[in-house]
Amino acid sequence: MIDLNLVLAIIFGYLFGSIPFALIIGKVFYNTDIRTKGSGNLGGTNAGRVLGKAAGISVTVFDTLKATIVILLVFQFAPQYAAIAGVFAAIGHSYPIFAQFKGGKAVSSAAGYLLGVAIIMSKVVELFIIPASLFFLLLKLTKYASLSSMVAATVSIFIAYFVTQDFFLTFNFILIDILIIYRHRENIKRLLNGTERKVTWI
Repeated sequence: MIDLNLVLAIIFGYLFGSIPFALIIGKVFYNTDIRTKGSGNLGGTNAGRVLGKAAGISVTVFDTLKATIVILLVFQFAPQYAAIAGVFAAIGHSYPIFAQFKGGKAVSSAAGYLLGVAIIMSKVVELFIIPASLFFLLLKLTKYASLSSMVAATVSIFIAYFVTQDFFLTFNFILIDILIIYRHRENIKRLLNGTERKVTWI
């Protein structure tokens, strides 16, 4: 028999993750649909590239909080499904029902997942600050948001497992990491042939 709490967690995670903050911020404050600019991606990197640093930071923060809020809220009524809800928040962010299923690349969702778990387990430094610092260090050194995201997310799998010793939580983050790599498949091609765009607004 299907657990109603599981169904609700999945639906809530997906719908909340589907809120396209890049689209909302672009249209409301800049009168711009960023789906028609830059890479067309509804994420913080493209928002920053098209609309400027303030927009890029705002979109990144709000997109991160989507997954965090989903995990923390679901944890209150169905803690066993909080991690799954976080995965569906990432799926919603990447394939949002509110934006014709064309969204971001799940990087902020991954950060939000780690932050949500970190808050619950009182391990914010280990699970969030360290991976975030790794991302920004790689970004500073390479200027490639795509490469920094994929490397930091993959390394975070091992950090999450050794810190939490929770295979289920870690497995769900592995699913998000797979989603990140899949969403970056074109970036990987450009990285390999030397045509990937660097981030200049950070």
